[in-house]
Amino acid sequence: MCSRDPRSRQLRQLMEKVQNISQSMEVLDLRTYRDLQYMRNTETLMKVVDEKLKVASENHRGMNPRGFQELKDKVSQLLPLLPVLEQYKADTKMILRLREEVRNLSVVLMTIQEEMGAYDYEELRQRVLLLETRLHSCMQKLGCGKLTGVSNPITVRASGSRFGSWMTDTMIPSSDNRVWSMDGYFKGRRVLEYRTMNDFVKGQNFVQHLLPHPWAGTGHVVYNGSLYYNKYQSNIIIKYHFRSRSVLVQRSLSGAGYNNTFPYSWGGSSDIDLMADENGLWAVYTTIPNAGNIVISRLEPQSLEVLQTWDTGFPKRSAGESFMICGTLYVTNSHLAGAKIYFAYYTNTSTYEYTDIPFHNQYSHISMMDYNPRERVLYTWNNGHQVLYNVTLFQVIKTSGD
Repeated sequence: MCSRDPRSRQLRQLMEKVQNISQSMEVLDLRTYRDLQYMRNTETLMKVVDEKLKVASENHRGMNPRGFQELKDKVSQLLPLLPVLEQYKADTKMILRLREEVRNLSVVLMTIQEEMGAYDYEELRQRVLLLETRLHSCMQKLGCGKLTGVSNPITVRASGSRFGSWMTDTMIPSSDNRVWSMDGYFKGRRVLEYRTMNDFVKGQNFVQHLLPHPWAGTGHVVYNGSLYYNKYQSNIIIKYHFRSRSVLVQRSLSGAGYNNTFPYSWGGSSDIDLMADENGLWAVYTTIPNAGNIVISRLEPQSLEVLQTWDTGFPKRSAGESFMICGTLYVTNSHLAGAKIYFAYYTNTSTYEYTDIPFHNQYSHISMMDYNPRERVLYTWNNGHQVLYNVTLFQVIKTSGD
C-alpha cells in the first residue's frame, strides 16, 4: 500500500534526480580540474605570444620570416584551447540546467513537506494503535494450524557470543514491545532489556537485570512479563518477574536431566527447554526412565505445576532444537547447516509423524529456536546472529458462531 502512495513515487523520482545531478556534478568537477591544469600549463605560452604580438604591431616592418614563423608556431600551439573554451560554454549551460533542476526539486520537496505536515503526529499514533488492536483481533480469529513452511531468514542483529537467546513476550494478547537478550549458556546472570525492537537493533535504550540465580542453557522464555529459566546445575525452573525484579516462584521439574545429561545435539547445558505457544507454557526435557527420549510437559504459569506430560519417543540428543506451535512440538534434526524440521508430535492426539520442512540455516550453528505466538515468527540465535523466520500454517478460520 505504501509503495502505491503518490508521495512515495515522488520521493523515488526525487532520489533518482538527486543521484543524476550528483553524477553530473562529479563529471563537471573532474573535467574542470583537468581543463584548469591545461590552462595553467599554457599560461606561459600565452604571455610569450602576447609579447611577440606587441613587438610585431609596433614594428611590423622589422619582422623577418624567421620571427614570423616562430609567432605562427606559438599561435598553433594555442589552437587546442579552442575546444576547451567550447567545453566551458557547454558546461556553463549544464550548470544552468542543474541549477534549474535543483530549484524544481526544492519546490517539490516543499510541497511534500506541506502534505506530510498536514497529518498530526498524535493522530498518526492513534491510527497505529488502532491498527495494532485490529491486527491482534484478526490474529485471534486465525485458528491454530499445522506448520507447512518456514521463510528465508531475516537477520535482525549480530551481537554477543556464539550461543545465547533473545525474545519478546509470548503472551497473547499483549502490548509489551520490550526485547530481552541473554548472551551465553553457562552461569549467566545478566539480562538486557530493550524498550523496543528498534532499540535492540541499534543497541540502545536498555536496562540490565542481574538475576539472583545463574541460568543454564538457552531455553528461556518470557511469558506475561516474567522470565522462566532453568537454574544452573539443577532441574529447578525459576519464574523471575521483570518489573518487581524478584523471583515469584521456583520449582523442581521432577526427574528431569540437567547439566548436559540430556542436551540437544549442540550441547550447551540445553537439557531443559522452556517455551510458550497459543496453548500456554511448556517444558521440553527428558528423564532417565524415558531413556533419553523427549518429554513434553504443560506447566501452570503461576505455580509451575506440571499439568500433563507426553513421551514423544524421539531421542533428545538427535535433535538440534525444538519449538511448540499450537500444541505441536516440532523438532529439527540438526543445529548445523542443512538442518530441517524432521519430526512433529501432536499433544492433542498423542501421535507423531516425520516431516520434511527445510529452512535456511544461514550462519550454520543454531543454539536457540523458539516460536512466538503473538507475532507468529521463530526467534533464533545463530552463531552470534539474532535471526527471525516467518512461518506458514495451514489454518482454519474461526467464525463468530464457533
